[in-house]
Amino acid sequence: MGDVEGSYRVLQTPGTRLGAQFNAGISTLEPGQSLSGLQIRVQGLDDSQEFFDVDVSVSRLTAAQSFCCVSQIPFFLFTLLIRPANTLFRLSVKFFPPDPGQLQEEYTRYLFSLQMKRDLMESRLICTENTGALLASHLVQSEIGDYDDVADGDFLRNNKLLPYQEKVQERIMELHRRHLGQTPAESDFQILEIARKLEMYGVRFHPAADREGTKINLAVAHMGLQVFQGNTKINTFNWSKIRKLSFKRKRFLIKLHPEVHGPHQDTLEFMMASRDQCKIFWKICVEYHSFFRLNNGGSCRKKKDPLCLSPSYQMSTLSLPGQAPSPLQSPILSEVGSNARLEEDEEGRRKRYPTDKAYFIAKEILTTERTYLKDLEVITVWFRSAVIKENAMPEALMTLLFSNIDPIYEFHRGFLKELDQRLALWEGRSNAHAKGDFQRIGDVMLRNMCALKEFTGYLQKHDEVLTELEKATKRLKKLETVYKEFELQKVCYLPLNTFLLKPIQRLMHYKLILERLCKHYSPAHRDHDDCKEALKEVAEIATQLQSSLIRLENFQKLTELQRDLIGIENLTAPGREFIREGCLYKLTKKGLQQRMFFLFSDMLLYTSKGVTATNQFKVHGQLPLHGMIVEESENEWSVPHCFTIYSAQRTIVVAASSRVEMGKWIEDLNLAIDMSKKSHEKSSIFLDAGLSSSDEVSLEQESEDDMNSSRTSLDKQTHHRANTTMHVCWHRNTSVSMSDHSLAVENQLSGYLLRKFKNSNGWQKLWVVFTNFCLFFYKTHQDDFPLASLPLLGYTVSTPEECDGIHKEYVFKLQFKSHVYFFRAESEYTFERWMEVIKSAASTAGWASGASHKLNSVSFSTLAVNHR
Repeated sequence: MGDVEGSYRVLQTPGTRLGAQFNAGISTLEPGQSLSGLQIRVQGLDDSQEFFDVDVSVSRLTAAQSFCCVSQIPFFLFTLLIRPANTLFRLSVKFFPPDPGQLQEEYTRYLFSLQMKRDLMESRLICTENTGALLASHLVQSEIGDYDDVADGDFLRNNKLLPYQEKVQERIMELHRRHLGQTPAESDFQILEIARKLEMYGVRFHPAADREGTKINLAVAHMGLQVFQGNTKINTFNWSKIRKLSFKRKRFLIKLHPEVHGPHQDTLEFMMASRDQCKIFWKICVEYHSFFRLNNGGSCRKKKDPLCLSPSYQMSTLSLPGQAPSPLQSPILSEVGSNARLEEDEEGRRKRYPTDKAYFIAKEILTTERTYLKDLEVITVWFRSAVIKENAMPEALMTLLFSNIDPIYEFHRGFLKELDQRLALWEGRSNAHAKGDFQRIGDVMLRNMCALKEFTGYLQKHDEVLTELEKATKRLKKLETVYKEFELQKVCYLPLNTFLLKPIQRLMHYKLILERLCKHYSPAHRDHDDCKEALKEVAEIATQLQSSLIRLENFQKLTELQRDLIGIENLTAPGREFIREGCLYKLTKKGLQQRMFFLFSDMLLYTSKGVTATNQFKVHGQLPLHGMIVEESENEWSVPHCFTIYSAQRTIVVAASSRVEMGKWIEDLNLAIDMSKKSHEKSSIFLDAGLSSSDEVSLEQESEDDMNSSRTSLDKQTHHRANTTMHVCWHRNTSVSMSDHSLAVENQLSGYLLRKFKNSNGWQKLWVVFTNFCLFFYKTHQDDFPLASLPLLGYTVSTPEECDGIHKEYVFKLQFKSHVYFFRAESEYTFERWMEVIKSAASTAGWASGASHKLNSVSFSTLAVNHR
């Protein structure tokens, strides 16, 4: 391709870049065809053109034929555009990996970014105008460097990046201004990061029709085959589900494994325009499968099956004889072969990496920053895509939400890169000779904590953002539907509005981590002063936003409960504060019945869980705190951990699962009652559920009609996630307070751990995130959603015992009843940190095992006799 004029990036030809001579490619002409005395033009991805003389004869050449460079650049394809009289080949990306930003070669990433540029302009990479403007701003940064008003205007006048460029030109320039200091390679990475998350990334349509004649488009990707109706993806068939691909004349056939659609519906049929188009698409599918699925470019084991699908996913190396490995084989994308290899890697890491505690504290900043950026993407990428697709959010709210979160997201992308680069230097992964100058983190933290001050205004508006979003979901049915459906997606692993609190909560994390660094360093250490100054900067911002965070966390919790409770409106009434939620056993005519209680600053709710898939709770009673009295009553009722609640409307008897739990409830109830007395506020809402108002103990009995109506109303609701704290409290017979929630926010942690089950032999390496009293497990830190989760309320954490047979360093044990897990950390510091944060979650519960069984065995008749 040569040098690109007008750019400060000097380009090399693909062959030179990859350390080999240029190869014109492998011809795919049919037998009997030839090329003779033909001069062809090759247009690169940067639109430059080079001429090549082909010294062969030609009898026929059609637009469907192509040359494919498989020996040097396996991603790319030369496509014939014009007839031989004026032959033009265009270099294009052929295979689109799921994460192109992780390709090893900078030059390859650059070519991919140019393909994204071409796809944007040709309306193949479909996205919102705002996302298009963001991509264009990175393209401008890559081409002309830092923002300059005149230079930007000239460049955008002379270069068309978007079909609607004039409409968003000011937005492009505004976004470009934020990329100060970003190198061309970093711009390429940003472009690929944004593009890969778009639904139309790498999609090339092949028109077809289904059996009913409905027009659809077929496409092939790294994970399998996709079906689109218009530009909307309506189905995906993973390679693991496909048994065979074939074509017969114009019919394209997908044969699925029987377990996917059953033995009688195992073949899907699509009609294409011609046999040639059918054959072309079939060939592309086989090539994609070979590139992304087969090991070492090997041949199929089942010769009669063109796909030979294997059950597990692994990238192909595409290593032909005498050929360099594919750029896909970066250490990040490569799968680890075995459990033994994992242990070897971990042992090697401990020997090779620094052992200083400061290094592991700095690494904690990096690992938690990775998780934090992924959390921001839930809003900036995934939720944005969902609301735009359905046109569900008013323009004013879109602007308010994303104009606040986008700048913060962009800042932290840059910050994460700085952290990653510094840790690489510290570890000696790059520029090893200079590592003595880079075994510190204070300068990076100070620079970025100072820069964070500019975003204080954005953070202060999060209160308004959260409030307006909640109002809009109540007012607009379409937005409410999109919101609820989005919360059920795997990527939204926490309640959606929780992610809006992350930017302010992250400031508190920086403060705590910097405090640990300052405590670790001696005053004479060269990194001490920078860390101390960085701590001062972030503490100042955190102090300004502390009251706002408390208010937002309370509002977030109230809105979460509002969605999970049936039978109460306006839970987010002004002045109401959440205090505690948890499981208690309420005395009814049938004996002690499990109920979920919710304590607020003005009332106490108790609920039961419907026997449906919705996982919601129905409110059975609401007691105002004004005039309430709470007394222990174990002696009166002869029930362990029992206490009585007297209110103006009714009196109820409840039992906790342990004495500790009872103490927590009584303490919080009395505190809330005192607060209620001082404020003289009575609840503005009261549900008249037909409950007794006498001073005698009311023994509630629910009729069959009541339970049936409860189930009916529950069935009308959408499915709800079952790993929120209220559901965990219900199943583990425990409770959680607002102060516990606040403490959990401070104790978030991320990183790689080795996991082993009680009866398994090997260790599995996983990326683990601890937040909201729960461990979330990912295959790598790049994954967009967790594979599984483990709520920790009720678990105990300890070191292994002799009988466990674990003879490794830095191992901790998690146990709940018969459920046992072992986790292995990479260092003493990380081991202690994981123990610390997990203990903070596990100790919140403080309940005794077997208590719930003991309570369930106490019948009402026994209670009544004892009372008399």
